[in-house]
Amino acid sequence: MNFSELNLEESVLQALDAMNFVECTPVQEHTIPVILEGRDLIGVAQTGTGKTAAYLLPVLNQLSKGGYPADAINCIIMSPTRELAQQIDQQMEGFSYFMPASSVAVYGGNDGIRFEQEKRGMTLGADVVIATPGRLISHLSLGYVDLSKVSFFILDEADRMLDMGFYDDIMQIVKYLPKERQTIMFSATMPAKIQQLANTILNNPVEVKLAVSKPADKIIQTAYVCYENQKLGIVRSLFSEHPAERVIIFASSKLKVKEVTQAFRRMNLNVGEMHSDLEQSQRDQMMHEFKSGRINILVATDIVSRGIDIDDIRLVINYDVPNDCEDYVHRIGRTARANNDGCAITFVSEKEQTRFKAIEDFLEKTIYKIPVPEVLGEAPEYNPKSASDGKRKFHDKGNRNHVKGNGNGRRNHPKRRRNEPRKSE
Repeated sequence: MNFSELNLEESVLQALDAMNFVECTPVQEHTIPVILEGRDLIGVAQTGTGKTAAYLLPVLNQLSKGGYPADAINCIIMSPTRELAQQIDQQMEGFSYFMPASSVAVYGGNDGIRFEQEKRGMTLGADVVIATPGRLISHLSLGYVDLSKVSFFILDEADRMLDMGFYDDIMQIVKYLPKERQTIMFSATMPAKIQQLANTILNNPVEVKLAVSKPADKIIQTAYVCYENQKLGIVRSLFSEHPAERVIIFASSKLKVKEVTQAFRRMNLNVGEMHSDLEQSQRDQMMHEFKSGRINILVATDIVSRGIDIDDIRLVINYDVPNDCEDYVHRIGRTARANNDGCAITFVSEKEQTRFKAIEDFLEKTIYKIPVPEVLGEAPEYNPKSASDGKRKFHDKGNRNHVKGNGNGRRNHPKRRRNEPRKSE
């Protein structure tokens, strides 16, 4: 379906045409009409399916019609991380090029000048506020932010927000919002805690689920079946043969990230760490060091698996088997981007075998198992039925709105300047 077939205003279609957006992605095709109808929505779709445009376009479309209070905040978009908030803000700027909608991005950091800019944008009544939960609460607690006129409340990557401990923050923000509003939630997965949140803050929502796309064929996927205490030795062996360059290693928790990072430093590997215990300025600095090549290996929690655009990752290592198929796809999707090749290696301990078999079943393929180096001793056999983990997590494919995502439907996004500065500038 083309965007021209949707019931969008001319100003929105002009922006899409200028950005060479022609065809809708499946998530856009199925959610934009629902949002235009004013219905609450739960969209289950992974990163890279075009979900940001799926909620920005209909909201901007409605705002462009007029009838919303001037100099008031009309839309709140919640993001789990500063990086995703910045990306949403960039798309907002492009889509709103031909209309007077204003926006301000509100995210953490210790810059007092920026805090004042955020305050000014919100007190002047930016139409759209894109915010991380903690930063928005910081402003709300000072008493000058009025959310009583908000018509649209959007939660992007809701599962990641809950994983990062933002449930109470979200519920606190909801208390400032009017009951009569349209609430839109996007999540890559639908665990029980997301369903609970949806039941609490959404009103009779339409639910749209897309199948998780398989990883790109050009990603070479392999695994080591090993004991937990052999994992560090495998890393040492890998990087003694081929020096580490542009590598992301995912671990299951921030404590594990810290432990693994320290172990790598003792091996004299050039390594950095990324997890939610770091201050925002530290995270920014770490990402800058990694992108610039001053750090070769980044050990991270799933905070890096979504919403971060780094196009030249050579290798992704799952130090621990991800909890579900979606997380596996997100993690290894950091490599083989922008027509580059890439490799993904997963370390599978005895307790993780059944979980890894669930991933193989989802992928409908057997992932090649590399023999553990002999110097590390005998490795366990791959026998998932005897693994103690015992629980598989599968993506629910039985939804009535189940479609497959297959690309983002856009070409050649040119950078353009706005004629008028936004209120955040």
